[in-house]
Amino acid sequence: MAYGEIPALKGVALEVRAGEIVALLGNNGAGKTTTLRTISGLLVPTRGSVMLEDAPLTGVPAHTIVRRGIAHVPEGRRIFNRLTVRENLVMGAYTRSDAGVAGDLERVFTLFPRLHERITQVAGTLSGGEQQMLAIGRALMARPRLLLLDEPSMGLAPVLVEQIFDTVRDINRQGTTILLVEQNAAMALSVAQRGYVIETGAIVLSGTAAELADNPDVRRAYLGE
Repeated sequence: MAYGEIPALKGVALEVRAGEIVALLGNNGAGKTTTLRTISGLLVPTRGSVMLEDAPLTGVPAHTIVRRGIAHVPEGRRIFNRLTVRENLVMGAYTRSDAGVAGDLERVFTLFPRLHERITQVAGTLSGGEQQMLAIGRALMARPRLLLLDEPSMGLAPVLVEQIFDTVRDINRQGTTILLVEQNAAMALSVAQRGYVIETGAIVLSGTAAELADNPDVRRAYLGE
């Protein structure tokens, strides 16, 4: 993957197994968001491939990738500010025509009761934490097998960060696999089973969450020790 002549990703090989939470750690500009955008079809790699189980996704349109089971919660939330909470959530199910949409809407409201309280409120007037809940809920309405989360704690107060990550655990326990990009490395490793470290577009380290949390380089670079 490259931006013009500059390669943004040049050595990314990672695997997310069914049922896992996998953390992708790295500094700003390391290639974390680019990796997620490539997986979700928003960017097309110049070399290499993206696979979902045994099916290639390289070059597949983003909306088709959603139908195949991958939903992306982008950095900065990217909700529809002028639509209501309910309308945002319904938009998350735009690829679906099955009878389970109403049930999944109730699932989102169970995970995020605050959204049910704000169901008719215009999304742009929600707090930052509520908007993050809405962004995650909207992605869940696609009923993904793999959920891509890009910086879910960005800009949130510590108490809201705890709530968001408690819900991430709940979503995973309910059967959704998660690839998590997060600047708060300690929080990411506390919920993940495995992780990767990316630097300047290349994976430089991988291991279990416990192994990465104990690694001196990771502790110094990402855990503030």
